[in-house]
Amino acid sequence: MHDDKERERPDRRPPDAMSAPRYMDIATFMRAPTVRDWSECDIAIVGVPYDGAVTNRPGARHGPREVRNASSMMRAIHPTTRTNPFERCRVRDGGDVPFRRLYELEAVHAEITEFFADLVRAEVVPLAVGGDHSITLPILRALASEAPMGLVHIDAHTDTWDEFMGSRYSHGAPFRRAVEEGLIDPRRTVQVGIRGAQNSTEGWDYSEATGMRVIFMDEVTRVGVESVGAEVRRVVGSEPVYLSFDIDSLDPAFAPGTGTPEVGGLTSREALTLLRAFEGLHFLGADVVEVAPPFDPGGSTALVAATVAYEILCLLAQACP
Repeated sequence: MHDDKERERPDRRPPDAMSAPRYMDIATFMRAPTVRDWSECDIAIVGVPYDGAVTNRPGARHGPREVRNASSMMRAIHPTTRTNPFERCRVRDGGDVPFRRLYELEAVHAEITEFFADLVRAEVVPLAVGGDHSITLPILRALASEAPMGLVHIDAHTDTWDEFMGSRYSHGAPFRRAVEEGLIDPRRTVQVGIRGAQNSTEGWDYSEATGMRVIFMDEVTRVGVESVGAEVRRVVGSEPVYLSFDIDSLDPAFAPGTGTPEVGGLTSREALTLLRAFEGLHFLGADVVEVAPPFDPGGSTALVAATVAYEILCLLAQACP
């Protein structure tokens, strides 16, 4: 009798997450399993819910949660390359960086570095979802502890200003600090999509004076995204590189939910085309930052960010055996 009842019960095995309805279950990045043991992981998608270094509208602290929700819309197989990162690698949701000193900017950065250093020691490739752009500096500190890296930086702003309101670690300064600390090689750094009037040329001047290749949006429009992709490949070469994608690189018509929007940016299609031009580059990590859900009516920005994160995940997965 007991065996008959067991046969009558429905199959209780957990369903394949990618095949389940998108509105079901607890949200994780790309519907990937969560992980606590880094040895069980090749690529970890990690939330960094911090926006204590913004210079304009706050809200990016809520970015990881909303990008998780939106990422349930992602599917497995890339439409162009046919890459399936979930088959190539053990992709996991690594949770959020836990903060203990949330109201101390430099202490927060130290906690971010500590978290990502654990991933580096375990040879796990990180894909971070922020959070404001200041989080990139402590991630680079973890990844570039032995040698400076190249940098592909897609953004409306160079983020190479010096001091703002008494702080040297705002979200407008991470790449200036990264050069000073020897974390990135400015001669192997490309900044794409830069635009918008400024009250000072300080950031533009610093980037160009240190040897960074700054591709203003006017140049992107003039030469086309495919040519920009080729220029990025020329500059960074075959050595290790980090990819940082600020969602305000897109025009606010496509990504309104961000703290410092600038009109005249990339379309969502141009952004995907640009990322696909980076296939084969030696990426050691990446981030998507500055998604601010309070300014994101309808969730369109979170969806764009989730799609960008999926594109980047496909790039990172190429390094898996």
